[in-house]
Amino acid sequence: MSDLVFGLDTFGDVPEDDSGTLATYAQSIRQVVDEAVLADQIGVDAIALGEHHRPEYAVSTPETVLAGIATRTSRIRLGSGVTVLSSDDPVRVFQRFATVDALSNGRAEVILGRGSFTESFPLFGYDLADYDVLFEEKIDLFVKLLAEKPVSWNGTVRAALHDADVFPKTESGHLTTWVGVGGSPQSVIRAAHYGLPLMLAIIGGAPHRFAPYIDLYRRAAEASGTVAHPVGMHSPGFIADTDEQARELYYPRYKVIRDRIGALRGWPPLHREEFDADVEHGSMYVGSPETVARKIAVAVTELDVGRFDLIYASGTLPMSARMKAVELYGTRVVPMVRDILAG
Repeated sequence: MSDLVFGLDTFGDVPEDDSGTLATYAQSIRQVVDEAVLADQIGVDAIALGEHHRPEYAVSTPETVLAGIATRTSRIRLGSGVTVLSSDDPVRVFQRFATVDALSNGRAEVILGRGSFTESFPLFGYDLADYDVLFEEKIDLFVKLLAEKPVSWNGTVRAALHDADVFPKTESGHLTTWVGVGGSPQSVIRAAHYGLPLMLAIIGGAPHRFAPYIDLYRRAAEASGTVAHPVGMHSPGFIADTDEQARELYYPRYKVIRDRIGALRGWPPLHREEFDADVEHGSMYVGSPETVARKIAVAVTELDVGRFDLIYASGTLPMSARMKAVELYGTRVVPMVRDILAG
């Protein structure tokens, strides 16, 4: 697994400074850029920015922030995690990411998703009753756009295109495009049908539960006559100098976000015992560099994935703690995982 890709993901959570003062949205966005610059400098392979339209998060247009990051970095891959294609326009998504690709000398990636959060649908005038058809039709159009040739397309969710050419083109003629999946078998099959790489959002429970999805992806690709790319996974976590420090910093802030979202979805409040169990046995990568590295090594081996992304912060974690987590991931965790896997 010497070619295993290591990434960092963030939703642009609004953090605190070291005095406990909540950052502004502008400060939060600049903080994400600084974290990405550090990740680039210390050898992290990729960074992905999520799209949200909620007060807890500052990043609603990942590609805009990625464009800023592109001009201050030289090697790190720049992606979304995810772009909610259902409530966006495929032509505009392609154009924006082709622009990021130009600014970054070919480092742009887009991860397309249906959206586990639904705020973008009413915000942009879409009916949640059309949740499935919106993604099905729009990803079909987006895949056609990836050929970077004039497109003719007809559907029910946007105006038809007749021999329409879309600009700018990418310099390489190829925009790296993934499909992000949280647990829908149909989404896995769709990614395989189009020959697109699969990124699994594994945010709770034991990672090995997702092995059947990877097997389904590979079987569906074979049945469709497409390529089964190395699968990626992303999971939440946080790294500090010690296990205790990581848990005590992370848990209270994570609980606030988890309970706020859970109240909308009918989940019971998170208790410390549940959190600790997920850190010990599930998909929370919280702890010292040694603890997190060992856990990542087990997960990527069990699932045989080609990429691991850590969602490295949650809630109002202080800016300095987030920067330290990025530093520890790139300088300590990634080399340790590589050593474990090589051994």
